[in-house]
Amino acid sequence: MMHSLSARLLIFTIFFVMLAEVLIFVPSVARFRLSWLNEKLSAGHLAVLTLDMAPQDMVSDHLREELLAHVGTYGINVRRGGAKLVLSRDTPPPVQETIDLGSRPLSLLIMEAMAVLLRTEDRVLRVIGPSPKDPNIVIEVIIEERPLRAAVVDFAWRIFVLSLVISLITATLVYLTLQWMLVRPMRRITESMTSFREDPEDAKRIFTPSERVDEIGVAQRELANMQGALRAALRQKARLAALGTAVAKINHDLRGILSSALVVSDRLEGSDDPDVRRVTPTLVSAIDRAVGLCSDTLAYVRHEESALKRDQFALSPLVTDIAEAVETNEATRTEVRNQVQNGLEVNVDRDQLFRLLTNLTRNAAEAGADQVCISAEKRGAVVEIAIRDDGPGLPPRAREKLFRPFEGSVRAGGTGLGLAIARELARNHGGDLSLVESGENGTEFRLTLPAA
Repeated sequence: MMHSLSARLLIFTIFFVMLAEVLIFVPSVARFRLSWLNEKLSAGHLAVLTLDMAPQDMVSDHLREELLAHVGTYGINVRRGGAKLVLSRDTPPPVQETIDLGSRPLSLLIMEAMAVLLRTEDRVLRVIGPSPKDPNIVIEVIIEERPLRAAVVDFAWRIFVLSLVISLITATLVYLTLQWMLVRPMRRITESMTSFREDPEDAKRIFTPSERVDEIGVAQRELANMQGALRAALRQKARLAALGTAVAKINHDLRGILSSALVVSDRLEGSDDPDVRRVTPTLVSAIDRAVGLCSDTLAYVRHEESALKRDQFALSPLVTDIAEAVETNEATRTEVRNQVQNGLEVNVDRDQLFRLLTNLTRNAAEAGADQVCISAEKRGAVVEIAIRDDGPGLPPRAREKLFRPFEGSVRAGGTGLGLAIARELARNHGGDLSLVESGENGTEFRLTLPAA
């Protein structure tokens, strides 16, 4: 229970409200003590005024005791101009501390008020200060500290109880407000996320946002949108998986049919009919492309990410092997220039990198490039490999869907799987493949791979 957000909110609310009340309580006690002492000075001033009405500033012993008892003091001393009036018992007790109220900073008043609350012994105090009735008159009274301490303690208890009640009421109201505005909506969001995780394809588990316009409302709407998009993506993925399985089965059978047709087509080349011999190469080429399309589709549909066999090796010899493989192809006359510095190494799966760079190089050759340059440069912990060609460039439609399978093909009859597979291989290594530029002067791809 104490680990819940609502319980923590309640505890923190009470704590901070009590802290605020303490900051108010301490100065209040100090001000009360000062007011109590000023009241003694004011009462002493009024008591001494009776001396002005008495003949020769003399009062009877009975009246003097009544005045002193009414003020609660052992003696009163008033200095008015050059005159001095005294109203005191014959033998006042000795004074333990003198308090001058004329100049007392708040910090000192607070310290003295706290000392009064903590002190237990009874003392006699001399209090000196200007009269609240007339600032030009200085009053001095001798009092016991016990009544002061009793009044301060009583005031402190009243303030403490009042502060406690205010704290509890404030904490309860703040708690209920936060519970209604924050905790309950967050609990709904959490429950929706947990429920959606159990069955993301269930439309009933998608969160229904409220009409709030604050941050909570934004979070609710974004959660609902994310869940809806994720559900749609999962449904599409399921349909694509089913479609891929169906396509794999169809392509498997179709490839067998086309292979049989290819065998028959090869025999047509020996036909005595010149028209048959003339159209046979076109037919064989079309069947070859169809078989290649089926093979590429099957390979992509059945693809499973295999464990990488990383190795640290020099890049230049690999590029030389790729150049030999591409240049020996009689269908293209493309020169592959190896501009990789000797000694530059990468840490990748050699077979997959060979396949990746071969795909890019053959794509450039089949697009009509006369020359393909492969260079590399180490930048920090990665190696950037540039594949540049002097071909006609990529059309705008191909650039928009360049790395999408079955959509990013440039040439007629292509599947668009080459670049999609190449980027996937690069990302499996923790790198990436991107198009730098493409125009009339050629195309450049950048491949980033880990150096070590």
